Amino acid sequence: MSIKVLVADDEVNIREVVQLYLEKEGFQVYTAADGEEALQIETASKPDILILDVMLPKHSGWEICRALERKVPVIFLTAKSAEVDKMTGFSLGADDYITKPFSPRELVARVKAVLRRSGLLYESGLTLDFPGLSINPNTQSAKRQQEEVTLSPKEFELLLFLARHPKIAFSREQLLTNVWGYDFEGDDRTVDATIKRLRHKIDTDAYEYIHTVWGVGYKFEVTPK
Repeated sequence: MSIKVLVADDEVNIREVVQLYLEKEGFQVYTAADGEEALQIETASKPDILILDVMLPKHSGWEICRALERKVPVIFLTAKSAEVDKMTGFSLGADDYITKPFSPRELVARVKAVLRRSGLLYESGLTLDFPGLSINPNTQSAKRQQEEVTLSPKEFELLLFLARHPKIAFSREQLLTNVWGYDFEGDDRTVDATIKRLRHKIDTDAYEYIHTVWGVGYKFEVTPK
């Protein structure tokens, strides 16, 4: 993976943590402490995705977004959580909006989701093999006990997302954002219904895979019955 990410935030600890988690996933990371530096890096290095704090010194994240001369995915990372701020970000073409404090692992997951939706990240990789279940990202298919399972595109995408982040509990809102996209107009019941169908299709007599985490949402973990 040679995808380039620009992280612009005036808090050094946030830059360092985000850079650490992204580099562990194989991304090439550039960091900027203010808007002026971010624009310079954007012009010189042409990153594939931008992670911008809204309240940057010199040029705000919104100003950077307006100044871009090319189409590039943008995620806003900010303490400004009001709905009007989010709508401003999306109206400027942002692909996602994450409020502080945040989970670095969730941020990485959202970066990958935005890149996949933008067609910039195709994680071919190897088939994900679990006891009684295999998931092939290349063919967009899954097998239960060596027999192919018929899954809808969203069922497969949800299964793949959870399986690529085993034992991590995601809220329904997080799953809607990462699988259906921020502009999806449905509600939490969409996730519940899709999970129910997935369990029916992939659970075996020996193993369960998708578990409810009460008060949070769902996680993928292989558990013997």
